[in-house]
Amino acid sequence: MRIKQPHQRRVSDSCAYCIPEESDIMPSTTLPYAPHYEPAPVTQEDLKWADLAVIDLSKASTPEGRAELVTQLSIALRNHGFFYVINHGYIPAQNERMLDIADRAFTGVSAEEKQLYASNSKETGSWQGYKLRNYWVIDNGVHDQVEHYNINRDVTKKKHPEAIKPFLPEIDAFARFNHHLVLHPILRLIALSLELPEEELVNIHGFNAVGETYARFMKYYPRSAEEETKTKNVWLKGHTDFGSITILWSQPVSALQIQTKNGEWQWIKHIDNALVVSAGDALEFLTGGYYKGTIHRVRQPPADQQSYTRLGLFYFAGPDDAVRLTPLVASPVLQRAGIQRRFEDDTAPTMEQWRRGRTSAYGAKELKQSKEDGIEEEVINGVLVKHYN
Repeated sequence: MRIKQPHQRRVSDSCAYCIPEESDIMPSTTLPYAPHYEPAPVTQEDLKWADLAVIDLSKASTPEGRAELVTQLSIALRNHGFFYVINHGYIPAQNERMLDIADRAFTGVSAEEKQLYASNSKETGSWQGYKLRNYWVIDNGVHDQVEHYNINRDVTKKKHPEAIKPFLPEIDAFARFNHHLVLHPILRLIALSLELPEEELVNIHGFNAVGETYARFMKYYPRSAEEETKTKNVWLKGHTDFGSITILWSQPVSALQIQTKNGEWQWIKHIDNALVVSAGDALEFLTGGYYKGTIHRVRQPPADQQSYTRLGLFYFAGPDDAVRLTPLVASPVLQRAGIQRRFEDDTAPTMEQWRRGRTSAYGAKELKQSKEDGIEEEVINGVLVKHYN
């Protein structure tokens, strides 16, 4: 499926939803060299694709367009918690360039140097730096074959490998684009859908605030037939993200699936230069269960893509660290729908406590088998967290 990304005119310098002209977002013409990463061809297999809403972000520049998107986005979050975003203002050439840069984090850095920048998330409760391969146990003693490099939205917060340093200005621009021109417009639409002031959620997702909203470069590597059998082809168990909004830049290797309300796993289809946006725990807590974190997993790609690596660009967003994750009780929508609390307000974790708890625990301990078939459990900050196999 190909959706044309038309050139967007500037709406207004003061417009919260305005999309920059190409000349405003193109990086400098003098760029450090990065070898080109060639993505896999799109699968030709007929998979059971999820029917996701497509949010045309260019419509947000007018009151009529915003009203349409508010309704569309609310339905999407209530039904699936996943949706596509198109016409966001980032052109395909920039997308390709960022994939080239992302690949340098894996092909341009030695195993020894990667160890120097390892996140050691089990001890630190932070993803900043490398999550190396074989760090998690997936199932039956099989370890993961996924590697990622995480960069705080403040790219100066941590040191970086030598191969990454020349690209930091472009990574900084990428983080700012995701934050100001994708995340914030989506948060404004969500606030309007809750009949709250438009900046209600933007105000607790500050770019310069203390927190760990971050860009991620992620690469999945093919596994052996024996490993696939032992894990029933699951590469990453079904889970919810711990933040509020996750932005995935669509890439062609089909491996991501969501769990529908009736428990069926459906595939996420690739759309050129589109974003796949999903809701996480923090948004569920803030909306009192009105918008739920979406259960998703990663599994072995279809046969015609199994020899390729799967390189992805992500932006994981969460409220500022100090924000306590209590429901937005001022919302008339939540008052009418009824608020579902996962914890009492006086025991609610802050965003920092929740992300540290989720990050430290992930893949680090044996999960308890639930009474529900195919579900494993753990308790974090007094809250029951489920993993779906």
